Amino acid sequence: MNNLNHWIAASRPRTLPLAFSSTLLGSFLAYSDKPFKVPVLILALLTTLFLQILSNLANDYGDSMNGMDNEHRVGPKRSVQSGAIEAKAMLIAIVITSLLTLTSGILLIAYGFNFNISEGFIIFFLLGLAALGAAIKYTVGSNPYGYSGFGDLFVYIFFGLTGVLGTYYLHTGTLNYTLLLPASAVGFLSTAVLNLNNMRDIEGDARSGKRTLAVIMGSQKAHWYHFALVAVAWICFLLYTMITFQSLIQIGYLIILPFFVVHIKKVFTTTPPAALDPQLRQLALATFGTVLLFGIGMM
Repeated sequence: MNNLNHWIAASRPRTLPLAFSSTLLGSFLAYSDKPFKVPVLILALLTTLFLQILSNLANDYGDSMNGMDNEHRVGPKRSVQSGAIEAKAMLIAIVITSLLTLTSGILLIAYGFNFNISEGFIIFFLLGLAALGAAIKYTVGSNPYGYSGFGDLFVYIFFGLTGVLGTYYLHTGTLNYTLLLPASAVGFLSTAVLNLNNMRDIEGDARSGKRTLAVIMGSQKAHWYHFALVAVAWICFLLYTMITFQSLIQIGYLIILPFFVVHIKKVFTTTPPAALDPQLRQLALATFGTVLLFGIGMM
């Protein structure tokens, strides 16, 4: 049982609501515009689940192998570094989870394209491989992009644009430029969660040579960058609501806005950086709640 608990902890279940946000938003938007495919929703959620677990396992393994997990680490204890899970076992789990992600992803794309091997099918397959590689390469390998300040960009692309627009397209077979607004909103909020994580770990990362964007910018600029991510995300949501407005129920998600105001205040006033950890979970859940209410309003 203890071993099972270690694997559950390594998969970091608290990150799943944020991961599901882009898939759900793309599906909500598709439902409001029609057509909507239940198998696409189920397989998209399953693929997202596997991909997020893969990312977390690879992050645990990569940080340990690269010496980034040490006595200075602030966040939750990592499984490989602590010895709770052997590195070899973690590597096997990464391979298995990669295969599950690939299988689920292929089925998702197949349903989206009605099992026709078309140009679109191939493009989505390549995007899926890119997402798979990005999940692993974030901290694994000799030159992981997560240590060079590019993590924020990849989160915005895969947790925002690709997640929302890709899911929407697999439902409907169409896209329009206004969808960039809600897709960017989720991408910016997901990036804010990563930035908050990096702000929390800024001192340890700087000592370890892990150059996240927060380390590169410095603490003060990272705080204002965080504010900008949250503010622009909300501007994107509001602009899309204005463009598509039909009913007052569409603005129901505004009830969550005061939480984000309080969150920003706490981010600017909380010291030391390690004390920001509780805000990570709260921001992720607030993002998930915003997506649910926004989606219900659109439906």
